Amino acid sequence: MTSAMRTRAVHAGRDDLTDLGLHAAPLDLSTTYPSRDSADEARRLDVFATGALDPGTPVYGRISNPTVERFERAIAELEGFEHAVAFASGMAAVSASLLAAVAQGKRHVVAVRPVYGCTDHILTSGLLGTEVTWASPETLASELRPDTGLVFVETPANPTLSEVDIAELAAVCGEVPLLVDNTFATPVLQRPGRHGASLVLHSATKFLGGHGDVMGGVVACGAEEAARLRQIRFATGGILHPLAAYMLLRGLSTLPLRVTAASATAAVLVERLREHSGVRAVHYPGIGGPLIAFEVEGDPHAVIAAVRLITPAVSLGSVDTLIQHPASISHRIVEEGDRHGAGVTDNLLRMSVGLEDVEDLWHDLDQALKAA
Repeated sequence: MTSAMRTRAVHAGRDDLTDLGLHAAPLDLSTTYPSRDSADEARRLDVFATGALDPGTPVYGRISNPTVERFERAIAELEGFEHAVAFASGMAAVSASLLAAVAQGKRHVVAVRPVYGCTDHILTSGLLGTEVTWASPETLASELRPDTGLVFVETPANPTLSEVDIAELAAVCGEVPLLVDNTFATPVLQRPGRHGASLVLHSATKFLGGHGDVMGGVVACGAEEAARLRQIRFATGGILHPLAAYMLLRGLSTLPLRVTAASATAAVLVERLREHSGVRAVHYPGIGGPLIAFEVEGDPHAVIAAVRLITPAVSLGSVDTLIQHPASISHRIVEEGDRHGAGVTDNLLRMSVGLEDVEDLWHDLDQALKAA
């Protein structure tokens, strides 16, 4: 198969459709699957309980679904892994990843700030039985312990867009699994597995879906990690809904086009923001991308209130441009001192660039900054 990302994004998860006589991927909404062979159902349930896959007919929609499995195969291919496991949301995927480590008796997690606010909260609170040590990339090696079950990083990070060298971090982690949240970059801009990451997580709600109308999460990984995640999903029931899987699979077809176009627009806006008198600092990752973070001189809330074309809303990765104030929304749940220590200042705004014309976006952004 060709390695071109644009081609893979269109065909991943759909390679068998021609042989099936289909053009669009089928949508299976069944919650249960009838069978006259209850002995075989018992055998398959035993298989599912171990986290393994069974090629036979599904038993129950909470355990597995053909449409969800198509999406999982597509993400695994795009990220360069054997497997992927899909969940009802990005945070469900984060939770399952942490629970999989705890289930092995390794409750200690080392993480690098900043991360998404709810990820920060679930780690800091210990709600899932984990204990977190916050480290910098430089101090991470000294924080690893025999009971460290996971190293967790986002790169580019939410919301400051700071980056870490994945290959260097993977070398430091050694046998400890490195999980990289790749939501902001997507496999279009980077594939962490190529650099040593053991697990690659996405909030599929964002760029993978791409239209602000579907929620999901997914982890791409190897066979052993996938089996543990499926065990957790089997027990907790956090599987992705099949309609969401169908919409996400459709969204993947245009992922490279959307990310490339939005990134080009973002690069133009970054240069203009750097020259704007109402902006004191601009943060933009070295790998590029559609996300921009910038600190304003005036009132950030006034900027949010003044935009008219740009959508003032939490989330990101949609076809329309979204802007939000992290300290008030996405990172509000993080303690103020921890927020500031991670670079999430009170004047910071995060913008997810969409597919609008660059001049229209700039006109709206410029007038909002001047109004503030």
